[in-house]
Amino acid sequence: MSTTPSHPKNIGQGEETLLRFPTPFPIKAMGRMKNAESDEGFAQTVLGVVMKHAPDFDASTLEMRPSKNGNFISVTATINAQSKAQIDAIYLELTGNPLVLMAL
Repeated sequence: MSTTPSHPKNIGQGEETLLRFPTPFPIKAMGRMKNAESDEGFAQTVLGVVMKHAPDFDASTLEMRPSKNGNFISVTATINAQSKAQIDAIYLELTGNPLVLMAL
């Protein structure tokens, strides 16, 4: 009888995940609209983080949506994720940025 887990494993990484890599993976960051209009801009900040960890990301596919009342903005980047570590690094850097209120 085998004791192999029935869920997929990210082979070689030692971390369990339900994802099979490479895979398209959307990353959404939310911030205040006033920060979107600053010199550097919220979308540019998010794009910089994403490009650092996923250099093959096509910046022209970045999606931006304002909130209903225009106080907040969400930016979604769908990357071609190569590993759980890559995804974790992006989330860690995004959530550490003071312009980012939330990352999903």
